[in-house]
Amino acid sequence: MSNHYKVIIIGSGPAGLTAALYTGRANLQPLVFEGIQPGGQLTMTTEVENYPGFPEGVLGPDMMDIFRTQAVRFNAKTLFQDVTSVDFSRRPYRVYSQDEEFTADAVIIATGASAKWLGVPGENEFRGYGVSACATCDAFFFRGLDVVVVGGGDTAMEEASFLSKFASKVIVVHRRDKLRASKIMQDRMMKNVKISFVWDSEVTEILGKNENGKKIVIGVNVRNVKTHQSRVVPANGFFVAIGHQPNTSLFTNKLDLDPTGYIVTKPGRTATSIPGIFAAGDVADPVYRQAVTAAGTGCMAAIEAERYLETLHT
Repeated sequence: MSNHYKVIIIGSGPAGLTAALYTGRANLQPLVFEGIQPGGQLTMTTEVENYPGFPEGVLGPDMMDIFRTQAVRFNAKTLFQDVTSVDFSRRPYRVYSQDEEFTADAVIIATGASAKWLGVPGENEFRGYGVSACATCDAFFFRGLDVVVVGGGDTAMEEASFLSKFASKVIVVHRRDKLRASKIMQDRMMKNVKISFVWDSEVTEILGKNENGKKIVIGVNVRNVKTHQSRVVPANGFFVAIGHQPNTSLFTNKLDLDPTGYIVTKPGRTATSIPGIFAAGDVADPVYRQAVTAAGTGCMAAIEAERYLETLHT
């Protein structure tokens, strides 16, 4: 079977490419489906400063190129194609792409998760240039600046709290007149002198400009949902904190998913509800969502896949 592989990896962010590196070094010659937009969420990140080994920082796309080069060095094969469907009902497992069937003894899923965006003008244009969905990743770049956070749940409050350690002012915009966050989180926010709130309001546009050849955010348009009056809130950064959506539509009714769509894995492991199918990175992680934790679980999935394959021959 020319399209048969010991391991197929679906996804090409830090989790998928780390899994490719480890399975490649184990002489498993993995096939990686990178998708038509390879590299995961890091390809939308202008600079990564919190990944160990890059003391001067590194551009997100450049870091993924380094990951890929290292994996290919150990005989990982990559395809810049999307997976369109899977069949995990029998072994070998089947993966379909561009009307072509591929089979594998083990599959590592690393399709990641996507931030939910507002879809307002300026959001795409300034993404990575002042617009972000990850305070932990990007707060450092907003030292001494004013930022806006959209959201009203615990995640939004955690983002606002983290940003307040760096920004001079954090303005939280929420559609309602009260937060959805837990009481203890609300109390903490109200006591933080750096955090203020714009209630009953929604962001309708991200405002920015080109300054010395570089895009920068200068403010957001905010509209009150009750009075319908609009005003500009000056800011240098804009953070969306309305949740993430795991990229698991391919695996609905194929694997156990939690109520929000994340792949369920066994505690402390990457094994899923089907033997030989493993999940790594943000697709199974609603908590941390960091490049370094994704890479770590990519390593775990590769080791678990290698051990699983050994059991097939004993």
